[in-house]
Amino acid sequence: MALLEVQVPDIGDFDEVTVIELMVKVGDTVKADQSLITVESDKASMEIPSSTAGVVKELRVNLGDKVKQGSVVLVVEAAGAAAVPATAAPAVAAPVAAAAAPAPVAAAPAGAASGPIEIRVPDIGDFKDVVVIEVMVKAGDTIKVEQSLITVESDKAAMEIPSSHAGVLKDLKVKVGDTVNIGDLLAILEGTVSAAAAPVAVAASAVAAVIAAPAVVAASTAVASAVAAVGTPAHAPGASTLGLPHASPSVRKFARELGVPLDEVKGNGPKGRISQDDVQAFTKAVMSGAAQTKAQAAKAPAASGGDGAALGLIPWPKVDFAKFGPIERKEMGRIKKISGANLLRNAVLIPAVTNHDDADITDLEAFRVSTNKENEKSGVKVTMLAFLIKACVAALKKYPEFNSSLDGDAIVYKNYWHIGFAADTPNGLMVPVIRDCDKKGVLQISQEMGELAKKARDGKLGPAEMTGATFTISSLGGIGGKYFTPIINAPEVAILGVCKSTMEPVWDGKAFQPRLMLPLSLTWDHRVIDGAAAARFNAFLGQILSDFRRVLL
Repeated sequence: MALLEVQVPDIGDFDEVTVIELMVKVGDTVKADQSLITVESDKASMEIPSSTAGVVKELRVNLGDKVKQGSVVLVVEAAGAAAVPATAAPAVAAPVAAAAAPAPVAAAPAGAASGPIEIRVPDIGDFKDVVVIEVMVKAGDTIKVEQSLITVESDKAAMEIPSSHAGVLKDLKVKVGDTVNIGDLLAILEGTVSAAAAPVAVAASAVAAVIAAPAVVAASTAVASAVAAVGTPAHAPGASTLGLPHASPSVRKFARELGVPLDEVKGNGPKGRISQDDVQAFTKAVMSGAAQTKAQAAKAPAASGGDGAALGLIPWPKVDFAKFGPIERKEMGRIKKISGANLLRNAVLIPAVTNHDDADITDLEAFRVSTNKENEKSGVKVTMLAFLIKACVAALKKYPEFNSSLDGDAIVYKNYWHIGFAADTPNGLMVPVIRDCDKKGVLQISQEMGELAKKARDGKLGPAEMTGATFTISSLGGIGGKYFTPIINAPEVAILGVCKSTMEPVWDGKAFQPRLMLPLSLTWDHRVIDGAAAARFNAFLGQILSDFRRVLL
C-alpha cells in the first residue's frame, strides 16, 4: 500500500480559489475522478476530483482555505503500482488546452446591417445535452455583445452562454429545464448588431472541450476561464450566484433526481451553502410529513376545494352567485394567497387566546408631539408605534416566554428582540422586521420603520427584511375600531393588536379626568403562555406606556 498526495491540478490563470465544501472525510474510500472538495472563484464554482482511488488518510484543507495548482488536498492510501501519483494531475490539462483550440464560432462582421440574427449554442465539444437551469433575459430586452443569455449545467460545473451579437431580443427559443447542444438555436435578435470578439467564441469552445475531458477539475477551470473571458458580472465568493440556490452542481443534480425544490432547502454549510445531507434531510422531513413543499401547500387547498375536508369538516357550500344578481370575479393577489395560507394554518393549529386592555398614553402622546416639534428639521417623524416597539421590548425581557418559539416539545427562548410590524400595502398585508430593537432608540426605530414601510408599499421588501421576528405588532393606527383578535404569526407565540386611541373619562379617585386611552389586544399561544402571564404582560406594558421612564429600569 502506498500513501499518495492528491493535489489541485492546473486551474488555468486563477491564482487562488476558496474551498467552500468538503465532500469526503478521513476513512472514506474514494474512486478515481470522485469529487473531493468544491472550490469557488468570483466567477464559478468547481469540484476537485481525486486523481487516484484509495482510502482517505488525511485531509490537508479546511473550509475557507485558499488553494491553487499544486496545493495538497488530501493523502490517500492506494493499492500498489496501480495508483497514479497526484503530481501527474496537472498534465491532464494539456490535452484540454489543445481541445480548446478549435476555430471560433463563425460570427457576422462588426457593424453588420440590422436584421434578424440567430444566436446559437457555441462549440461545446463532444459534451451533449447540458441542462438550462436559468434564463437570464426575456423578449424585448436589449442585448449587448458578450451578455449572458442562459446558464447551463453539467453534473460537475455550471456555465453561462453569452450572446455573440448585440440587438433587441425578439424570440427566446429555450426555457428552464430544456437540454441544449452545440448549434441549437437559443434566440433571435433584431437590430444593429456587431459580432463578439473571437476570444469569446474560443472561450465558449474551451468551456465545452474541458467539460468533455476526463479531468473534472480541468473542465471546471475552463468554465471559470470562459465565464471570465465573456465579462460576466462578478459575485462575492460564498454568495448565491445567478439567483440559484447556493450549492455545487453535483448537489443540484442530486436534488433534481429526487425532485427536491432546492430553493426551499435550508443550507447548513458555510454562508448557507446546501449540501447533499441537507437535501436528504429535507426529503426525509417531507416524507414524514414534518415539512411541506410550496407545491404541496398550493395543491392542498385545491385538492380539498379549501373546504376543510382534510379536517373532517362538511364540504364548503358551492353556490352559483350569478343567479342572484350581477357579480365580478377577481383573482387574489400573490401576497394575499401566500399570507392567506399562513393565516389559515396559524388560526387552525394555534390554541390562541386574546386579552384586551387599555393603556393611558396621555403623557406619552404629549411627549411624542413635543419630540416631533423639536426634531422637525431632521425629517424623522416619531409615531406612537415606535414607542410601542420599545415598550414591548422591555415587556418581552421581563416575560421572556413571549419572545420564544415552540420546537417540538421544547421551547426556544431567543436572546434577541426583532419586532415585526404589520404594514398595509396596495398588494396586501406585509410584515417588515426591525432587528435588534433593544439596541436602538425611538428615533432610529422611527426612521427604519418609515424606510421599511415605504419599501413594502413599493413592493421592494427583500425576504431578509420580512423574516426573523420574535414578536409582532399589528396596529390599525388612526383608522378606528376598539379591539380585535390578531392572528399569531408562527413560529412566534404572541402578537399585539393596537387600535385608535380615544379620549375617555377616567376616575382618579376623586373625579373623572380626560385621559387618552390606547386599546391593546394581546393574542398568545396557550401551549406556551398561561392566562396569568398574559395578564401580567399587558399590565406591565400599560405601566410603561403610561410612564415611559419605566423603560429605563
